Amino acid sequence: MFKVVFPEKTVEFEAPLSVFDAAKAAELVTRAHIAAEVGGQTVGMTHLLTGDCEVKLLTFADAAGKHVFDHTAAHILAQAVKRLYPATKLTIGPAVESGFYYDFDSEIPFTAEALSALESEMKKIVKENHLIERFELPRAEALALMEEKGEPYKVQLIHELPEDAVISFYRQGEFVDLCAGPHLFSTAAVKAVKLTQCTGAYWKGDQNNKMLQRVYGVAFPSKDELKAHLEALEEARKRDHNKIGRELEFFTTVESIGQGLPILLPKGARVIQTLQRWIEDEEQKRGYLLTKTPLMAKRELYKISGHWDHYLDGMFVLGDPDDYTKDCFALRPMTCPFQYQVFLNKKRSYRELPMRLGETSTLFRNEDSGEMHGLIRVRQFTISEGHLVLRPEQLAEEFRGCFELANYCLETLGLKEDCSFRFSQWDPARTDKYEGTPEQWDHAQGVMKEILDDLGIDYKIGIDEAAFYGPKLDIQIKNVFGKEDTLITIQIDMLLAEKFGMEYVDSDGQMKRPYIIHRTSMGCYERTLALLIEKYAGALPTWMAPVQVKILPIGDEHADYAYGVKKQLEAKGVRVEVDDRNETIGKQIRTTQLEKVPYMLVIGDNEMNAGTVAVRSRKDGDKGAVSVDAFLSDLLAEIEEKRR
Repeated sequence: MFKVVFPEKTVEFEAPLSVFDAAKAAELVTRAHIAAEVGGQTVGMTHLLTGDCEVKLLTFADAAGKHVFDHTAAHILAQAVKRLYPATKLTIGPAVESGFYYDFDSEIPFTAEALSALESEMKKIVKENHLIERFELPRAEALALMEEKGEPYKVQLIHELPEDAVISFYRQGEFVDLCAGPHLFSTAAVKAVKLTQCTGAYWKGDQNNKMLQRVYGVAFPSKDELKAHLEALEEARKRDHNKIGRELEFFTTVESIGQGLPILLPKGARVIQTLQRWIEDEEQKRGYLLTKTPLMAKRELYKISGHWDHYLDGMFVLGDPDDYTKDCFALRPMTCPFQYQVFLNKKRSYRELPMRLGETSTLFRNEDSGEMHGLIRVRQFTISEGHLVLRPEQLAEEFRGCFELANYCLETLGLKEDCSFRFSQWDPARTDKYEGTPEQWDHAQGVMKEILDDLGIDYKIGIDEAAFYGPKLDIQIKNVFGKEDTLITIQIDMLLAEKFGMEYVDSDGQMKRPYIIHRTSMGCYERTLALLIEKYAGALPTWMAPVQVKILPIGDEHADYAYGVKKQLEAKGVRVEVDDRNETIGKQIRTTQLEKVPYMLVIGDNEMNAGTVAVRSRKDGDKGAVSVDAFLSDLLAEIEEKRR
């Protein structure tokens, strides 16, 4: 027997039969039911069920249901491309957080006009209401089918599948695609679609491979939902840090320097300096020891840590990695093996633990070109990195301390409400990707689960998201376009201490292995700056704003007084500028408003004669004339309290 779970009731059926048939038999299914969840796995409505199980029908409102919907839309796009441009070669077309995409090898450029034509063809396919059928083939027949259709990329994918892999296809009308699925049972459910852009993407993300055309799109069950999404997208574009950050002169990029290597302009650099000083001071209050370690190391260090075997493709290597007659270096993608040397500098006692090491670390990671996005994903970045070396019995308390620090940072920045938590675990089916034994992983994940549950953290589990040496808590956040990235991590490591020979003398005189926590307090500074720009639409809170006060003298005769006020504010650490251009006061005010400066001080005859300043607040507007001391007192309190 198996059960189908409806909102109204649970219905039992005899196996085997398809999910779709089960739903029809219950006479409760609606067009909104687009997929199903069986034993924790998402399946299409045509999936055959056998044995005892429970089925939960999914809708577009469910993340897994939306994934099936978007995946089907990607196939509809591919069908439209093959109709209009038959010579195009298909590669892959997955659902992603923001919708879907499909990569094509085509000599025809997919211009805006081409995308419009493809949208029209997709709507025809939807109206044709093709049933979507899943079928499987033996390897030889699967290869023959794709060779007959002239799809070399699909042939390559089949060759790369394990020998015991199930090779499945989906058919809709005349179109057949190699795919693991699942999909909807008909194209008719995809009522509204919009192709959003076309970009370049290397096959398999490898720049040594051919450049393909990646077409992105979104799909919805109704035109109203699509309209609402596009309106939200337009609002997101207005807040996009890639747009605002350049307009406000926080950062820029230069083609001759390279993709993913942004230049922080004075304003952006000042914000990051402010955040860095805050984090370093806060960590010092919490018992962290500051370190400063090299930006590169010989391959031998990364071989000890395991990064050479597990992360080489993501590293920038200086020299020939296969030539062992010469030194070979790599820019560091992480700081852990460097900070371990601080612990290893001399013999350690249990009394010295926990040893909390913190560093503002510049790291380098060879991200795929298609993944680059402003300051959010870059190839060189700076991170508030730290490693805690501790006794096993200190693990829960120190993990709590790391979480409390991260929580404090998020609350202070105003980002906490936008975050979610993921308990990232290993995948026991991919043991080659990880260090350690299943027993060690079960132990580490069991300990971490107890800690997370004790902290009351509402987390989701992410399989195959762990670091290669241990499980972690990932604090996730989405940018304005809904793309999710990791902002902060706290990782438990019970493996690397042994690799590096790290030991301490315990209270019983015996040598013991420490545990290690890898953590960030605020995460990547560049990514955080990007998220702050989007969160506040460029109007950063006063304490972190690059320019906190702009002084606007109405005429030349007021300039000396304005610069005197500037000197008073600077003496108290306020970031202040004077706009003494020969412009009208109205234009000066409008310019300052566009620059998102928190406070303007307008100075004319009245203010100069009375020794006051006329205050205009970005938030509250005109606040009238006050003494410089009174304004400064209120301003310093706002900065000190880090008000938002």
